[in-house]
Amino acid sequence: MKFERLNVPNWELPDLVAFNARVHERVDPYWERVWVRRITWAGLAAFILFGAVWLYFATGLPSSEKLLAYEPPLPTNVRGYDGDPVQTFARERRVELSYDEFPPMLVQAFISAEDKTFFKHHGIDYTGLIGAVGDYAAKSITGGGRARGGSTITQQVAKYLLKDSSYNVGRKVREAILAFRLESTLSKEQILELYLNSIFLGRNAYGVQASSRAYFDKDVNELTLPEAAYLAVLPKAPANYDPERATQKALNRRNYVLKEMYNNGYITEEQWKQAAATPLGTIRYGSNEKFHQQGGYFMEEVRRQLIKTLKFGENSDDGPNSVYGGGLWVRTSMVPKMQDAAAQSLRDGLTRFDGGRGWRDLGMSVDLDKGDWAGQLDRAPVGVGYPDWRKAVVLSKSDGVASIGFSNGSTASLPASGASRRSRRQALRCRCAAKAARRSMR
Repeated sequence: MKFERLNVPNWELPDLVAFNARVHERVDPYWERVWVRRITWAGLAAFILFGAVWLYFATGLPSSEKLLAYEPPLPTNVRGYDGDPVQTFARERRVELSYDEFPPMLVQAFISAEDKTFFKHHGIDYTGLIGAVGDYAAKSITGGGRARGGSTITQQVAKYLLKDSSYNVGRKVREAILAFRLESTLSKEQILELYLNSIFLGRNAYGVQASSRAYFDKDVNELTLPEAAYLAVLPKAPANYDPERATQKALNRRNYVLKEMYNNGYITEEQWKQAAATPLGTIRYGSNEKFHQQGGYFMEEVRRQLIKTLKFGENSDDGPNSVYGGGLWVRTSMVPKMQDAAAQSLRDGLTRFDGGRGWRDLGMSVDLDKGDWAGQLDRAPVGVGYPDWRKAVVLSKSDGVASIGFSNGSTASLPASGASRRSRRQALRCRCAAKAARRSMR
């Protein structure tokens, strides 16, 4: 076998010794200075510390792949035998929309209220962050309570994904890291879509579509300017701006959002002033229910069968089609009319059984010293059973008469005879009269 010599170019190798000498010749005079060495070592230590902190807090955060695949939990809707909705299983009531389905006016309202530089920053607003850190330090020293927030919309999305509401520096660091990851993985529109579908806005409503239904009984594309501005005030503390218990506070905050929208160039001065003069226009909580929850123990058994027997699981950790996160549609054998008739029959029987025993205390109370007794009564977990019945609280008693208040704020007087135990003859007479009334209605 014949071998031929390879022709290798005769390249001159660099003189590394000479190069090293030239580097030392230039660097050594500076390195001999004490302040240069101190700054260099301090910078190296800071870099190592930053890397260690980053690794420590970044451990366990969602990866870019998980962020791209994330979907908010959706409720399970249950239908009767005829296909009509009869029940929902939900811990977070929401209706998911795409970014294009949100009206620009609504997006502008939330940006004006929460993060006016959203489309300019990369996850963190450093001006707001410095102010929040200063406020946190001052209040930590003086013990003045919680510091003001400085979170951007991206950080609020990160907080929702972390499911952590603790008040400490560690949580804010994790939020900041995840906010950077969100900004590098998702577009601004995708982040806003996630935010507007996930944010809690009170009345057990998550996302702006569910809250639009809960507060105004409208879809988001039907909202007016003042209505959109009111929804934008709710992310920070929905209970603080409740339209029934804190009406004036809610109006003031809504008008602030309208002013910010004007300052940001989203609306004209005329639109701002006209909207600011408009009342809130919210509906009563729960008055827009499209169907009343039915089924009782039957529905509880359906829920158990879905979770345990059919193994759909309870939440998203159990799979994509979980009962409280998968958005299932379930058809059952329940006949709503027969269910209502059976429930009404049982309710009537219990009412007759209990009616001859007089009024009995439920063991519940409201704090009259707070002044908001009507709101406390409205939130009390007491069912009335009949459409023409109302729950009430005893406000005071004197001379055999009790002053009672209703959840709408009105009051009435109840004599002692109205709450006393009736005799068997009176109870029998009432039952006979009720039967005669029902026969006459047939």
